[in-house]
Amino acid sequence: MLTQLVLITLLIIGAAYFAMSEIALAGSRKVRLERMAEEGDHRARLVLNLKENPGYFFSVVQVGINAVAILGGVVGEAVFTDVFAAVFAYVVPPEALTPVSFFCSFLLVTILFVMFADLIPKRVAMSCPEKVAVRCISPMVTLIMLLKPLVWLLTVLANAIMRMMRVPLNNQDQITNEDVIATVEAGAKAGVIAPLEHTAITNMMGLENHLVPSAMTARDSIIYFSLDESDESIREKISLTPHNKFLVVDGDIDHVLGVVDGKQLLKLYADGESLSIRKPGIVQPIITIPDSLTLTETLDLFKKESSDFAVVINEYGLTVGIITLKDILWPVMGNYDVWADDQLLVERADGTWLVDGSTPVDDIEREFGIESMPEEETYETVSGFIMYMLRRVPKRGDFVEYAGYRFEVTNMDGFHIDQVLMRLADTFFDDAIAQIDHVVDGFEPALAAFLTVSVGATLVAVMLPLIAVMGSIG
Repeated sequence: MLTQLVLITLLIIGAAYFAMSEIALAGSRKVRLERMAEEGDHRARLVLNLKENPGYFFSVVQVGINAVAILGGVVGEAVFTDVFAAVFAYVVPPEALTPVSFFCSFLLVTILFVMFADLIPKRVAMSCPEKVAVRCISPMVTLIMLLKPLVWLLTVLANAIMRMMRVPLNNQDQITNEDVIATVEAGAKAGVIAPLEHTAITNMMGLENHLVPSAMTARDSIIYFSLDESDESIREKISLTPHNKFLVVDGDIDHVLGVVDGKQLLKLYADGESLSIRKPGIVQPIITIPDSLTLTETLDLFKKESSDFAVVINEYGLTVGIITLKDILWPVMGNYDVWADDQLLVERADGTWLVDGSTPVDDIEREFGIESMPEEETYETVSGFIMYMLRRVPKRGDFVEYAGYRFEVTNMDGFHIDQVLMRLADTFFDDAIAQIDHVVDGFEPALAAFLTVSVGATLVAVMLPLIAVMGSIG
């Protein structure tokens, strides 16, 4: 009796070890294991090797779990059936004593294995998978070596079946931007990452998804100087639109010569000299970038060139805008819902939105839950989206409808869309009413059938007693 109890205990411990090992290996995160391995824990490296090629591991685990389960049933039935038979001998009739004792023994063994060999070990492994994995790995490697012939056979058979099912044999554990953002959000919810840090990390990851036009100053908003700019004109432009740097052009904005630093002009003014662009050393070279670069690539270029200012050109070599380091980094510390300017999206009291024509379509998709805009690789802003949909230059009052929203042009600045009114489209409400009507129409046949059956059943229930009474009277 004592030997069998010890054996049951050992079997429960063995089953718990296999259950913990399985969950710990599956739930352990590669990043944490790599960090532990870099800190000198060789067991973490063993776990990483098993995660990359888990075939042998899972074969040993399944062999162990099934063997322990079978032995536990055999031993448990032999141990506890006699005990329950002795307990119930004076309560249960003799003919039912054996099945009742067997059932109680089976129930007790099942509870012991489920609680102490499955539920509790797995919950422990889920709470700290990396720590459990490195503690369980050494015995598991030994078991894999001892059971290698059997494991090899099972692995070959399993791999053959998986190839037939076109399932990858190796674990392709690749970390994506979405994984990083999800981890950061989880850390923010847990209080590990501060809200400002969460915003900065999320926005920095978003730089890769935005092209230069989404953050640059557009061509028609650029303040620039020509080579022959007069002293009075320079003073007036600096007074009205003070900036750190100004473009210098030869004739028009499509022929950029360089950039002039506002501090140099200030020095000339402080020295009492006339402001002239032609003075030696005033104009500095400027880097030129295509409008197809992402903000991440632009940031790398700024770092490589030790610059913070660039002119943006299109595929035809025409100037489309300028971008600065501040244009890229400012949104990182701001609100991700508004990429470049707090006032690009303004919600009104009536539930409509005023949208600046230069608002990136990425912001619209994110803010209003729109999966994607049509052919969005051909434009960057709401203005471009409306022009693409209309297939012409719009005028005030023109509108397009897409994804349940109506985009109406409310203000034009020349040929540029300055402001758009965005609200739920009329067709949105029509579609909702149509769907409700469709649902109601679908219920009508079922409702008619239900009423028919109900009325028929009621008539039968009423008529049968009446027929019975009339028959007894007759």
